[in-house]
This record gives sequence, structure tokens and C-alpha cells, in this order.
Amino acid sequence: MPDWTYQPLRGIAGALLGVRRSQRAALRVLAWTGSLPGGGWAVARLLGHRHPPPHLAGTAGGVAVRSRLGAAVPPGVARDAVRALPPLGAGFILVEPVAGLAEVPLVREAAADRRVPVLARAADPAVAAALAPYVDAVLPADGGDGDGRAHEPDLVHPASTSVQTAARILANPGKSVLATPALLIEAGPGWFGRVVEAATPTGPPSSLRDVGLDPRRWPAWWWGMVVGAVIAVAGLVAAAVALGPVLLWYDRAFLDMDREALHAVNHHLVHFLRHDRITLAGTMVATGVLYVGLSAGGMRRGWPWAREAYLVSGCLGFAAVLYLFAHGYVEPLHTALAVGLFPVFVAAARRPAESPRWTYRPEGPERERRRALTGQLLMVITGIGLFAGGVAVSVVGLTGVFVASDLAFLGTGPEALRAANARLLPFIAHDRAGFGGALMAAAAAITLLSAWGWRRGESWVWWALAVAAVAGFAPAVVAHLAIGYVDLGHLAPVFLGMALTAIALTLSRPYLCAR
Repeated sequence: MPDWTYQPLRGIAGALLGVRRSQRAALRVLAWTGSLPGGGWAVARLLGHRHPPPHLAGTAGGVAVRSRLGAAVPPGVARDAVRALPPLGAGFILVEPVAGLAEVPLVREAAADRRVPVLARAADPAVAAALAPYVDAVLPADGGDGDGRAHEPDLVHPASTSVQTAARILANPGKSVLATPALLIEAGPGWFGRVVEAATPTGPPSSLRDVGLDPRRWPAWWWGMVVGAVIAVAGLVAAAVALGPVLLWYDRAFLDMDREALHAVNHHLVHFLRHDRITLAGTMVATGVLYVGLSAGGMRRGWPWAREAYLVSGCLGFAAVLYLFAHGYVEPLHTALAVGLFPVFVAAARRPAESPRWTYRPEGPERERRRALTGQLLMVITGIGLFAGGVAVSVVGLTGVFVASDLAFLGTGPEALRAANARLLPFIAHDRAGFGGALMAAAAAITLLSAWGWRRGESWVWWALAVAAVAGFAPAVVAHLAIGYVDLGHLAPVFLGMALTAIALTLSRPYLCAR
């Protein structure tokens, strides 16, 4: 569960249940989510967690671990912790203290479901002997080196939630860091991922000067940026056509009608086509802006989540090209654009990813971070809503073509249009389905960029979302108002998306754009 959903749950549960019970409730929610089919994978992906870098591997309490970043929990929450924390980035779990034989069954039950090594700490030799068959190691109750609050020389409980403190401890290959439930409640479950990022050695990001003129040397981020730039320019060209002739030569050939003939069929029809195409053009520009941001801001710095967001969105966009064949109208320029860009997209996908080149910045004031988390949640909700809208528009475009408000604006029905020209409905449906596919691709990029990219000082995230919002929302609203298509129910989702985006970006700007 990401920080942007976990922290509101913590606040509500804390008010209703008290601090201790709210901690347990939040941990149980994480454990329940992780226990669902694919739940652990979803939690890890939503938090942008990846496999820990090799330099974090080592030993903890004498046990080999893939990551020296772990968690220390009491027996009462061990089962939930073992299920919930590894997907978040915990490389091992230490159950401490196991005070008596009555708590041994709790540890045994927890260790039975383990994905990572489980250690236990017990002072009583009888308890240690009872635990030994079920855990990877039993540690004594004494020891310590005074670094933080430690029981073993190599196991350190940080005295604060500071990511930098944990990263400094992990810089010593003989040290492991143990987070407590209280620390995770305070800092959020994304703390593991932030520590890994802060503890990862990075270099300076590559620049345009490093690319050169030889395409064989171009890195993945450069190819991705080319895809985004071409899509944005194509969107601007589509907008110019929509504001001008509306129909191109191949449109007129397919319909065997020009703009005047369409106007004679229905005096709102040209305006309706214009509003559809301007909305599609704005979505294309927004998608291109997001791809440029993900490539130049994210992939160039070696963020693996930026590459995945780009790939997911791009796959959706190229798959939506199949909509062109649904109604028998294959638009030449749209098809040529897709065919020409696909090899470039593949080049961005197949080229090796950049090595870590990001700069981890201090998290800043806690109040600022929490406001940004609220903004992040609102931005993710907006992206999901847009994706649902893209699905709905695609379904309409592939089936009924119109919604009720469309027919009210046109003042006619599909039968009358079909009677005027049998190709009119497939032509309009083609535009609508294409817009639905483009909206799904843009929404996927917005959702994943918002879910994975919220880090202090990553101003490119804020600017990419802000410019994409203007490019996507403004043409849609202006086009509807210009032609008099002002049905409130039809425009309500657009206005809601604009409001949520404005609030989200306002709350998040001090955090994302921090110097």
C-alpha cells in the first residue's frame, strides 16, 4: 500500500482506534493486500520497489540476505509483518523479543509464510531451542555497539525516521538496518524504497551533448524522447487541421462528401467532428509531453519506474491502433504515424536502461511531504478516472458511436445519419474510438508517473503533469464551449479532473519543485 493511501488510513484509524491499535490495523491492511492473488506484486509495483541493488546484499545476524534493510517486530504482529513488509522492500524480519514458550506458536505461524529470512531473539535457552526449527536464526538478547539502538553489533535500530541516517548505516557492509512498526507508521511504508534509493551509488545524468549524431549510440531515453516529441507535434498538426478544413483529402474520398455536404446533412455535424478531433489532438499533445518528461527526466536518470510507465502507456497506445480496423476506415496519416513510430518505440524499449543517475534529496519538512502525499493521491485518482473514461469512450466508439448528450446536441439520431450516408457512422466511430485509445495511453502515463514519481526536488514530474493537463483539458473545454456543446453531465468529468489536478499540483509544488 503506497504512502499516499497509507497515511490517510493511519490518520483515520489513529483518531478512531488510538495509536497502537491504528498501527496494528494499518499493518493488517498491508498484510491482507499482500495476501491477495497478485497483491504482493501490486504493492511492490505501486511503490515503485524493485530488486535491491547488489551492494545491499550481505548477512544479518549471521544469515545471508538479499538486502540488509529489514524490520524488527514483536511476536504479536509477526505474521502480518512477514506477509506485508517484504513486498515493500524488507530483506528480512526479526521477531523480538520472544519472551516465553507461549509466543513460539506465533513465530512458527509467521515463519511458515516467509518470503525472506525470519530471525528471532530470545533470552531463555528453552525458548531459543523451541524456535530454532522454525526460523533461520535465533539471536541472543544481549549485545550492542551503541550505534542507534542495537542488540547485535550488525543489527541497528535507527533512532529516527531519517532516510539519510539509514543510508549511512547501510554504507558499512557489516551493518543492517531494522525498521520498527512505529517507524513505518510515522514515515510510511515507502520508507524502504526511499532508503534503497538514498543508499544506491549514482553518477551524473547524461546530457544531449553525450548523445552525438550516430543513432547507434543513442540511449533508450533519447529514443523515448523522440517518440514523445513526434506525438506532440502530430497532435499540434491534428489541431490545426481540426481548426481549419476539418476533413483531409482521404476523409472526403472515404465519405464522398465535403464539409458543405456534411453541413447540409446536419448543421451541427461539422462542429461535432471538429470538437472530437480537437479533443483527440489535445490528448496527443499531452501524451507526447508525458513521454518527453518520462524519457528526459526519468529514464535519463536511470529510474526503472519511468521506463516501465513509458512502456505500459506506449503499449496501450500502439494496441489502440487496431481500432482503425474496427469500422473499415484505415486513416492513412494515423496509420503511417503509428508504423513509423513503432520501431522507435521498440528501440527505446530494447536499449539497455541507464545506470542509476538520480540525486536523492532530503525529504524536507514533514508537513510539506504530507501535503504532497495528498496531492499524489488526488493525481492518481485523476489518472484512474481518465483511464476509465478512455475505456468508456472506446466502448462507445466501437459499439453505439454516440451517447445521449451527443444526439441531443446533434438533434438527430443514428438512423438519419446512416440514411444520409452509410459511411458516416463508421467515420465518426473511428474518431471516437481513436480518442478513447489515446486517452487510455495518456491516463496510464499520468497514473504511473503520479504513483511512482513523487520525490522531492523532481520538478520535471510537476511540469510534465502541469503542461499535459493544460494540453489535455483546455482544448476539450474550449472546443465544447465554442460549438455550444455545454451539457453539464457530459462536461462534469472534465471539470472534476481539472479541479483535482489543480488541487493536486498546488499541494505538491513546494515538494516536487523544491530546490
